[in-house]
Amino acid sequence: MTRLTELPPRLPSRRRFIAIGAAAAGVSALPASLRAAVPSATWRGIALGAEASATLAGVTQAEARPLFRRMESELSRLEDIFSLYRPHSALSLLNEQGVLRRPPPELLEVLSLADAIHAETNGAFDPTVQPLWKLYAAAVRQNRLPDSTELGAARKLVGWGSVRFDADRVDFLRPGMGITLNGIAQGYISDRIAELLRAEGLRNVLVDMGEIHAMGQRPGGGPWRVGIRNPEGGILSHQVPLSNRALATSAPMGTVLDSSGKIGHIFSPATGLPAASWKQVSVSASAAAMADGLATAFCLMERTDIMRAASKFQSVKVEKLIA
Repeated sequence: MTRLTELPPRLPSRRRFIAIGAAAAGVSALPASLRAAVPSATWRGIALGAEASATLAGVTQAEARPLFRRMESELSRLEDIFSLYRPHSALSLLNEQGVLRRPPPELLEVLSLADAIHAETNGAFDPTVQPLWKLYAAAVRQNRLPDSTELGAARKLVGWGSVRFDADRVDFLRPGMGITLNGIAQGYISDRIAELLRAEGLRNVLVDMGEIHAMGQRPGGGPWRVGIRNPEGGILSHQVPLSNRALATSAPMGTVLDSSGKIGHIFSPATGLPAASWKQVSVSASAAAMADGLATAFCLMERTDIMRAASKFQSVKVEKLIA
């Protein structure tokens, strides 16, 4: 599931909407003799505050240990760019100071993709909604909703057109702005970890850093099979076969800000209100960052606009819309 910002540890963590256990990956369906002949290794951890995992086909757990160490090092490096949990990450410093000089190339890459998705979704994808999230989170701590004056003030700080970036610096043109890239960064990190493992010589890998990137085949052959959970927590009968392809799922109520579970975490940049168009959206694409950003945006869009936007991007497929 994709969300537009990380939650502080004391708020509820996001629900899982992708099922990639042994059954979903197709491992348990193999005969015992074949499972023994086709080894696989699994890593589990945390990425951007969410549960994460990686499955490597064709290597044993012992053989995978040095690979997992390199993967963890790269994950930490990327969190130093994108995490809102780390006060000295590039993104945290940008939000605090309103400017970031000599931005990391990875940040520029994600901002460029965000810019393209923003344009093709008519502004539905807008990382500058961070002030809205902060407003709602603060109001919830006081057991209330934002009033119209507070909401109006926060909306004035939202607008992708007021973000400027190039190789030298990233600037906010309005004081008090902030951005969150969690509607795209988890997919991007999945892509980067998959690229790292490919560079290490692996060809059959399933990476989940909040969104899925599948390379090659599952143990025993054939595409990796990924299940999608519905908003009630059950696994849909529809499984998505993935080979050199990615999958992202967004659900506005997958993480809620209030104890009653009524305020979701994806906000409309146009109205300042929580998303209400869809309960859940699943998108596949050649890259997890693309699927991640589009799934987030589509939670705020009508069906016809979703299909139009999806057609603008090569390889994108809307896998599931749940109203």
